[in-house]
Amino acid sequence: MSRPTKQVKYTVLALLLLFCCLANTALMAQAVDINDVAQKIDAGRTAWMLISTALVLLMLPGLALFYGGMVRHKNMINTFMLTMICMAVIGVEWVLIGYNMTFGESHYGIVGWSANGFGLQNIDWFHVNSAGVPELVFVMFQGKFAIITPALITGAIVERVKFSSFIVLALLWSVLIYNPLAHMVWNENGWLFQKGVLDFAGGTVVHISAGVSALILVVLFLKHRIGYPQDSIRPGSPFQTLLGAALLWVGWFGFNAGSAVASGSDFMLRAGLAFTTTQIAASTASLTWIMIEWYWHGKPSGIGLASGMVAGLVAITPAAGHVSPFSALIIGLVAGAACFGGVLLKDVFNYDDTLDVFGVHGIGGIIGALMTGLLVIVGSEHSGWFVGGDATQFQLQALGVAVGIGFAAAGTAVLAVLVNLTMGLRVDTRQETLGLDITEHGEAGISLR
Repeated sequence: MSRPTKQVKYTVLALLLLFCCLANTALMAQAVDINDVAQKIDAGRTAWMLISTALVLLMLPGLALFYGGMVRHKNMINTFMLTMICMAVIGVEWVLIGYNMTFGESHYGIVGWSANGFGLQNIDWFHVNSAGVPELVFVMFQGKFAIITPALITGAIVERVKFSSFIVLALLWSVLIYNPLAHMVWNENGWLFQKGVLDFAGGTVVHISAGVSALILVVLFLKHRIGYPQDSIRPGSPFQTLLGAALLWVGWFGFNAGSAVASGSDFMLRAGLAFTTTQIAASTASLTWIMIEWYWHGKPSGIGLASGMVAGLVAITPAAGHVSPFSALIIGLVAGAACFGGVLLKDVFNYDDTLDVFGVHGIGGIIGALMTGLLVIVGSEHSGWFVGGDATQFQLQALGVAVGIGFAAAGTAVLAVLVNLTMGLRVDTRQETLGLDITEHGEAGISLR
């Protein structure tokens, strides 16, 4: 074979040089594009959403501590596990299909799905949304809401639910109940969003859905714990519950004020309003609860103070960026009293909501959603019924509450029947008596050796 001529060598060299130049140009073009994208980012919004995402994630260990302190020592690890497993299971589900079902292209205003949306494949790492925030940051922020919602349900069913069955139930519940409901309320093309229903940070999507689902599970399926209500079942560590409530309070600022990022040009004003109303409602509700308890039982308790805190935080969630500071005080006052009464319902109707999920989250979410319609001053074309005399927004809020209750109740009942028939929802008597830490996980939360 003859050697290549100088002309061929020079031609190949020229082509290689041209290829290198074109490749470099392409890389430079990409760099320029990325720089252009970077200029579209709202640094303030993005920074606050990153902080808020971390704050909401902090609520998971806060919730685990809050619940873990109210159960008996023999079930502490199991209670933590039920809460924390949601971070793993729902964290994966959210990336694979949850985000796309919630914020993807709307289908009939009920559920979302966009082409190539499985596993976030349709979102480039450098994509910036209309709020000036990297899309992946928004994905992670909303994902924390999806994670904590089924975790809230665990408080009603601890000390007797099968760990494996809960994992399956939580996954199905998130896919078939949380995602469609969140789509209806928060997707700009969702049915309830288009109707004008307001839910600033999850009164209906998170708290009503979790509270009602918890009630369905304990009334229809998991019934009473062994010995309840005849035997005195005391909390294992009220100190732990107070610590958890404190972490929840801190994390809730990200939960509520972080949701203001989706607002328009008044983002900072709405974030400041939500931050303020969150503090006021939590303070007022905790004070209200503790004063009622002091009068009712003769002594204030740490569990009561912690429960009052959470009641106020729950109730202000749908209203945080929509009502005035004084209205937040009223919401906290009503929520503290209503949720205290809501907890007593289990004695009146004889059901075993172990850690008062319906009494606090269900009742608190309903109170907050309805009072948003009474007191709204910003974010709606209709003034609140008590503010401007227009009942329209209250009627819309009532619609949202009714849909949230009905959708969560019916969906949970169907899913629970399926899981109960195939896997069984409840541990056996021996396991429940010995405690789920040992029988489900093979370890003790507190060792006395």
